[in-house]
Parts: sequence; C-alpha cells; structure tokens
Amino acid sequence: MMRQYLRIKAQYPDQLLFYRMGDFYELFYEDAERAARLLDITLTRRGMSAGQPIPMAGIPYHAIEQYLARLVRQGVSVVICEQIGDPASAKGPVERAVTRIVTPGTLTDEGLLDERSENLLVAIAEDRDAWGIASLELSSGRFTVLEVQTYESLLSELERLRPAEILLSEDSTLGTALKPVRNFTRRPPWHFDPESAERLLCEQFSTRDLIGFGCAELRLAIGAAGCLLTYVRETQRTALPHLWGLTTERRDEALILDAATRRNLEIMDSLSGHPEHTLIGVLDRTVTPMGSRLLKRWLSRPLRTRAAIEERQAAIAALLTAGRVASVRELLAGVGDLERILARIALGSARPRDLVVLRDSLTVLPELRVMLADTPDPLLARSQAEIGEHPDVLDLLRRAIIDQPPLSIRDGGVIARGYDAELDQLRDLAENADRFLLELEVRERARTGIPNLKVGYHRVHGYYLELARTQADQVPPDYVRRQTLKGVERYLTPELKRFEDQILSSRERALAREKWLYEDLLGRMRAQLEPLQTTAAAVARVDVLANLAERAFSLNWTRPELTDRQVIEIQGGRHPVVEQASDAPFVPNDLRLHAKRRLLIITGPNMGGKSTYMRQTALIVLLAYAGSFVPAGRALIGPIDRIFSRIGASDDLAGGRSTFMVEMQETANILNNATAQSLVLMDEIGRGTSTFDGLALAWSCAIELATRIGAYGLFATHYFELTTLPEEYPVAANVHLDAVEHGQTIIFMHALREGPASQSYGLAVAALAGVPPAVIARARERLRELEENAHRHSRHHSRQLSLFPPESRTRAEPAEHPVCAALRNIDPDTLSPRAALETLYRLRALLNEPEQTGQGKVRRQRPARTL
Repeated sequence: MMRQYLRIKAQYPDQLLFYRMGDFYELFYEDAERAARLLDITLTRRGMSAGQPIPMAGIPYHAIEQYLARLVRQGVSVVICEQIGDPASAKGPVERAVTRIVTPGTLTDEGLLDERSENLLVAIAEDRDAWGIASLELSSGRFTVLEVQTYESLLSELERLRPAEILLSEDSTLGTALKPVRNFTRRPPWHFDPESAERLLCEQFSTRDLIGFGCAELRLAIGAAGCLLTYVRETQRTALPHLWGLTTERRDEALILDAATRRNLEIMDSLSGHPEHTLIGVLDRTVTPMGSRLLKRWLSRPLRTRAAIEERQAAIAALLTAGRVASVRELLAGVGDLERILARIALGSARPRDLVVLRDSLTVLPELRVMLADTPDPLLARSQAEIGEHPDVLDLLRRAIIDQPPLSIRDGGVIARGYDAELDQLRDLAENADRFLLELEVRERARTGIPNLKVGYHRVHGYYLELARTQADQVPPDYVRRQTLKGVERYLTPELKRFEDQILSSRERALAREKWLYEDLLGRMRAQLEPLQTTAAAVARVDVLANLAERAFSLNWTRPELTDRQVIEIQGGRHPVVEQASDAPFVPNDLRLHAKRRLLIITGPNMGGKSTYMRQTALIVLLAYAGSFVPAGRALIGPIDRIFSRIGASDDLAGGRSTFMVEMQETANILNNATAQSLVLMDEIGRGTSTFDGLALAWSCAIELATRIGAYGLFATHYFELTTLPEEYPVAANVHLDAVEHGQTIIFMHALREGPASQSYGLAVAALAGVPPAVIARARERLRELEENAHRHSRHHSRQLSLFPPESRTRAEPAEHPVCAALRNIDPDTLSPRAALETLYRLRALLNEPEQTGQGKVRRQRPARTL
C-alpha cells in the first residue's frame, strides 16, 4: 500500500495528497505533518520506514468539505485519491486513482465557495512590456481574455479581478512583485504558447478559429487562455462542456480605475474593515447569488458605451414606472444559483439537491416571463426571451427526482418511483424483505419455543437469528452458529441464508442501477447546458436591474443624464455610503465643472467634509457609468475615461516605500496617465515632506492638472497659498466647506461655498480629538506669536503663513530703509548748495545707523517660516 501511495505522491510533490483508506482520507510523511499544523488534527505514527516511524494523519471522508474549505482559505491545493477498484475482488491494495485536484482557483463545491463572490482563476502571459490576461470562473463557466500594455494597467486589472489563484510561467518575474498578496502556481513556459493554445481553444469550443470571439489578434491573451484551459482539465479530470465560448474585453470600453482608486473609493472593501461601509454594501440587495456577482462585475467595470448605459437606466426606469419591482424580486427569490448548479452538472459533481433547486427554479420562470412581458422595455424584453421556460428539462426533473432527496447519491433513495421499471422491481424485492423477516421471526419462535428470539442484521456479518446463550441448548439442528457475543448467540438457517443472498444482491443491484440512472440524468442535462446558461445569465441581469430599481426608490436616487458636452454638473449630490451610515441628516452639495471651470481648489477644516465631497463625486460618476441611478437631485455627466484618486496616507513597508513615496508614485501615475476626460481627486498633496517642498509640489501639480492635462480636478488642500491660483488660471476656482467656531469648539456645516476658506481650524479639531488641553493652550499661544510675526511682514493677512518668494507675490516685503524714505521727501530743485550739502551729510549719517521703522529700531527681517 505504501508503494502505491509513494508512486502517486511522486506525481504531486507540492500538494497535499488525501489518500482514501476505508472511511478516512489519510496523509503520510511531510503531508501528515503539514496537515496536522494547518488543520489542527492529531499527528500519529504507523509502521516504519528506514528505521523511523511513519508520520500519519487522517480525516473522516464524510467531513472532507469542511477540511478542504480550511485548506483552500490558506491557499493550499489538495489532491483527492479515491478507491476505484472493488475491495471484494482486489488482490493486494485496492486500485486507487486521483479523481480531482482542489486548488484555490478551481473550486466548484457549494461548501467551499462564497456564493455572492466570484472565485476567479487567472493566467498571465507576458512579453516585454505587454501582458495577456485570461480569467475563468469555473463554477459558472465565465471565460474572458484581455491584453494590457503597461504594468500599472496589469495591477489595475488584477485589483478588479481579485483572483483566487494566478497561473504564471516558470520563468516569469511577476511573482516576486505580487507574491505577498496572491496565490501563485507555476506552469511550464510552453503551456503559454499561442499556437498550441489556439488549437486547444478551438477544440474546446468546436470552432475553426477564434475570429468569432474577437480575440484572434490577441496572441498573449490566447496563450494565457490556453494555459488556463490546460490547467483546469488537469485538475478536474473530466470534460468541460459548460465552457463553450469566451468574452474579449478591451480596456477602452470601460471606465478605468487603478488599484489605488478602487481602494480609496471603498467600492468593494472598506478601509475600516466594515463590509457594510462600502458601495457594494449599500447597493447589493439582490435576491440571487448570481445577481450579486453580476452587480459586482458592473460596479468593478463600468461601461463607457453610452447606448449600453442608457439601456440599463431605461430598464430600471421601466420597472419603477410599471410598479413591478417588488413583484419581480419576490419571484426571483424562488430562483437558486443556476450558474453554479449548471457548472456542477457539467463537471458531474452535482448533488441531488442541486437538481431539486434547478427544478424549483424552472418552475418559477413562466410566471417571471409573464411579469416581464408586461413591461415594454428593450433590455427587459430581450431578457424575457432569453430566460425561456424549458418544459422538457422541467418534466424530466419532476419525473426523475423525489421531492426531498438525501444530500448524496451514495446511499440511494434519490430516483423517484416510476422513473425506471427495473429499479422499481429491485426496490420491491428489498422492501418486501421486512415482511418476510417478521414472518420468519414469528415462525421460528413457534418452532423453537423461544419467545425472545429475534431476527437482526449486521453490516459486516449479514442477517442472523439471535437468542440468549442460556437458551443455546434449545436450538434446532439446522441452526448454524454465526457469531458468539457476550450473553447472546447468533445463528443462521438455510432459509435465512437463501433470503440474505437474494436481498443483498437486489439492494446492491438497486443501488448500482440508481447511480447509473443518476449519471445518465446528468448526461441528459448536459445536452441542455447552453440554453440553460443563457437563462441563468438573463435571470441574473433581471435581478440586478430590479435591485438597482429598488435602491433608487428606497434611497431617493435619480436617473443621471449623459451628454457629449464637457461637463459634470451635480445638484444635491450625496455620498451613498456616508448618508446611510450616519445617524445625522446628510448635507447635499452641488458640483459644477465644465470647459471653463476644470479645477476646484477645495479648502476648509479637517473633518469638514472635503474628502466626502470628493469621493461622492467619483461614486456618482461611477454609478452613472455602471447604469445605475445616482444619489443626487440631478446629474449631468459628460464623457469620462478614467477616475483617479489620491486620497489618504499609507505606506508599503514590505516593499520599502514610505508614506510619501507611495503618495508620489500615485501622483506620478495620475499626472502621466490622466487626460482631459479624466476625473481626478487629489487630497493633501505634499503633506508628507517639508512645508516648502510640499507646497511647491502641490502648486505645480495643480497647475499641471489645470493646464496641460485639463482634467476634471478636485484638489483639496490646507495650503492657502493655492487659493491664489484662480487669479492666474481662470479654469481654476475656489470652493470651501463651511464651519463655525464657537468659543473653543467648532461646528462643521458640511456645506460647500464658493471662495476660499478663512482658516483651517486645526487646533479646534485637535481639541475634538482629545489632545490634552495644556497642549492645545500652548499651541494657541505659539500660533498667536506666529500670526503677529506674519502680520508685520506680509501684505496678505492670512492665518496661513506665507511661503512663496517675491516673484510669486506672496512673500512678506521688508520695511523701507530710512535713507530711501528721506530721499523720497527731498525736492532737489528747491535746495541751495549749503542745504544740499547738509542733506548729504544727514543721509550719510542715516546710512551708518541701524535700520529704522516707524515704531523704532529693528533688525532686517527674513521671510517668515511656517511650522
């Protein structure tokens, strides 16, 4: 047996091998030690190898799913080795073979998956400065390809896809950069060969070429798709009939968000760790798991095609107008996760209750189609047609499966009576056994005179007649002792032996027949996979549209208007997450950007709402391009190609990047890739370095956005010097978030006003945060000294001290020299020669004295510094 184990294990050195032995999956050697650590199970020893005990650990076969789930969450792949031979006829070890390989990216079992999130397997092919990306959700059959031309684009796509596992070539260097956050599997380089991959894909899809999928020229993407398909075939050890096509994605078809922007906007994940405080947490009220997954795809990849966006919006409006939102959602609640059920049918791993859910779901479809038929809208009409009714499949499932089948086909009892005559006959034999045994027990009691004699059954020893050992001398001569236990004896008679042979044979044949019928049923279902998958996709789409309609109604959102003009106008805009998370009423604000007003310099106190205002603008644009209604009184939005967000402070210690380095890299990405159609959010640029450096960087970045790039920009800052930008660049404008200081406290109004803020209220916010009063008092005193110093030497009496040199017109000017003042008061035409000579001596004396001001003698002042 160990020779057999080691032979199989040698083929999978890096994975855990679950080796089936009776009712357990066993692990040996290093696998046992590793599994004991990962699963917290007992590590034992058994047998000897090279004079040392063999480490051994095991798990019950019926509990494998829960252990697999724990391993997969830790990124561990598992090889399942089952007994495929007949133990009764085997000589030596029972024949075993690997039946499947479970990896993080190839999960299909319901118990291993988050039903409302995709579980993607991604393959990446690379060539110099280009990358081909193929992604597959095996549990639903969604297969896509894409090519990108920059490393930043690659990271952005990986952040969007969030794969569970990534396939890389053995010679790839990407793993070093991405390894801290991803599960990687290395594959031979020839698995990424485009020519071999194209042949493999054409064979899978039964096509001559890939032109019909729009990816024939994407050689890197084809190579990645071929590697991915090869890997899935190896791990599943079965055909993949649910993979019958792929989708080609192009970056310019969607609104692009880089990885930092996705994190900053908290679309899927909250920076605070609260899932409900995300955009998807507020928006997702879908009633089917596949609808939830589709909604996340819509939000992760908003469209740029205006016709497709408006088609979604029109469908939402039609559902609201017809008043059918609640009715449609009520019907959808009766539909299961068709996508994943169909995938399990395709892979032969569907359980009986999967078929029951599919049957119940198909029962709902006719009524759902009637409901949609009464809503005249092109997208809803197309969805209604694609849903179909599938009466043949429904009839087959009704005839084949009982109402409440067991979890597994293993012990039978799944196929309904009347579906197969042979199975019914074998079952009748088994069911009549109970009556025969009762009659036999009564006859034998009467024949032997033993009133407590009884008939029983043991899984190993079979049927028997049992009586007390003290009564053994009363048994007839034809009783043959079968087993002796403490206090009882068990016997077998020729009649009972004949019955046992007949009944056990019929039960075994009935179970074998039922398993064959179940496999045949799955095979017949596979013939209907393509139309059923189309139905599943249409149902998911209807679920998302109904969900967006419900959210629009419940949250008082409005339909945005898309235009070809260069404009973003939002009236009464609200942050969708903050509005729902806050107990206080949300203060809506307007936004107005157009060709002559491209950049807003946003000032105001910390906690005043600058970041909220910026992010709500980005989320409103994102929702509009996803086809949703938006949290605003009115929204008019022109063409947008990308959203950039540089908000917050974070470092990357593992990558050797400081907070300021991360900030500057994100800023560089924006300035290098933004266009005139980009929406850019930049918050507190330059605060991670010295004041002069930071202010100079912020000033230059703002000018770059306003002039060369010309993007739609929201630029929040505490550098009040930037509020002079609109004087030189008319496309910039000042706005501020209002606040009122009351005594030693501050009241945030959260209302947007035109013009710059008057002060930062930093000390008031520090006091609210709990900074000790003594520290606040000392800071106020120092601030007062700094302000007095600045007022004496600056033309602009601002509470933010001036930093710029004279050529930028913000440095404080030095006091006038007394000699200059005296010269200005002299009229040379009225001076006599003697008076002119006296004046000359007086000026010379002034030149040799300390510099004067109107208040007395002072030293020449240097420009003031800020803290």
